[in-house]
Amino acid sequence: MSESTDLDVKFQDAKSYLLQTSTKTGDNVYDHLAKVLTRLLTDRPADAVDIFEDVSRLEKKEKFVSKTDTIIDKPDKSTETKLAEIQRGLYIKEGEEEENIGDSDEMETPLPNLLELCYYFEQAGVGIGREETYRIWLALKQLVEKYALESIRFWGKIFGIEQNYYIAEVKFQEGKDEEEEEPEEETAEEEREESEENEEEDPLPKSTYKAPPQAPKEAYAGKPWVRLPNVTPTQVSVARKIRKFFTGRLDAQIVSYPPFQGTEANYLRAQIARISAGTHISPIGYYKFDEEGEAEGEEEGGRDSFVLNEEFEGLASRELVDPSNWVHHVLHILPQGRTKWWNPKQKSEEEEAEGGEDEEEKDEPDMPEPEVGPQLLTPLTEDFEIDGQPAWTARSSSNLVSQFACAFVRSNLWPGAFAFGTDKKFENVYLGWGQKYSIDNLNPILPPLPQSEYVSGPEITEIEDPSVLQEEALKKTYESQDQNAEEEADGGEEEESENEDD
Repeated sequence: MSESTDLDVKFQDAKSYLLQTSTKTGDNVYDHLAKVLTRLLTDRPADAVDIFEDVSRLEKKEKFVSKTDTIIDKPDKSTETKLAEIQRGLYIKEGEEEENIGDSDEMETPLPNLLELCYYFEQAGVGIGREETYRIWLALKQLVEKYALESIRFWGKIFGIEQNYYIAEVKFQEGKDEEEEEPEEETAEEEREESEENEEEDPLPKSTYKAPPQAPKEAYAGKPWVRLPNVTPTQVSVARKIRKFFTGRLDAQIVSYPPFQGTEANYLRAQIARISAGTHISPIGYYKFDEEGEAEGEEEGGRDSFVLNEEFEGLASRELVDPSNWVHHVLHILPQGRTKWWNPKQKSEEEEAEGGEDEEEKDEPDMPEPEVGPQLLTPLTEDFEIDGQPAWTARSSSNLVSQFACAFVRSNLWPGAFAFGTDKKFENVYLGWGQKYSIDNLNPILPPLPQSEYVSGPEITEIEDPSVLQEEALKKTYESQDQNAEEEADGGEEEESENEDD
């Protein structure tokens, strides 16, 4: 009995030792060995003694990794994992069965062959890499599958301080781009009518000041993934006077002078319009003016549309190296901020009806001179020089194998704007910071001096208060003047009485 009792005591002592919990993990050897043996007996792997340590390590690892979606003890995802999850959707076709995948690829699509264009730009040393280009290509494909598009192209990439912008230019099919109409300000009109009715009894003076009219906005075709708002002429005009790097956040505020009306999304759209108007070019003869609308365009001051020249036979690379064989095919933006000049002095029919005869009596203001810019399909050689240097630089991709080389053109006015051309193929792309080249150093416009509230003069100049002595002296002066006046009055009365006695 004594030996068995000693064994039981030793067994309980050993078990209590194995049940001691760790101060770091809270686990104990007894439970851990039980779980490891249970796993071995369940899986029954070959050479269990060789993998015993691996099974023990796996058991510990699974204990501290939660299988549920909780915040506690959940390892953070790496940057590569997060990026892979975001880009995973580019490689998956949603809503399509495997049997129909081949049929969908054979259908006509406006999606350009971006990898082929990337090859040509690489010949000129321009590009963002084939891997990045392929991801952009897949993103454009998703855009084609989501919307009814007539055409789509990769416009370019604008760098930002925090993030970059990838820009796609699309054209919707006719009738498929239905924008929401801006609601009319009916409430404001009703409130104004009510206030006018209340003021009829006791009318207040009305100000005759009229704010200078703002040019109405035009419609543009550029539509990126996150659809940017339409740009206004005022935003384009102010964007020409400021220089701001992009942050990569569309909702970022633009702090500048002159003040910019809108967020970074509006500023981005304005810069896109400016870059497109100044750098989108095509080989001469690729487009032509429509003969039917030629007469109307000349009467209005310039043609604003063109058609594809089906008889264009293409130009060789050695011919496209000459900038005179390239032309602008996007309308120039006038200083007013529009592609077509708008007369700010021109009155609408309602204003003419309200003015009546009173307006005719007033002197009519001088009509401003219309703003005129370069016409469509103007050669690059007519662009203004930049500090004595040409606005464009044309090169060949190879001088050794010229028969297989392509020509490329670089804009010196907008660094980052490139175009390539070979035979009948050409394309434009922009890869830069979205800023125009400046000859001078950055000289921002200073705010105007504060306007003076009044003109200084004796009528409104404050006078110092007189002292007590000055007040007494002035009082004595007034008293003496009053006495002299009374004496003169008394003397006059005595002379009149003497004349009456005579």
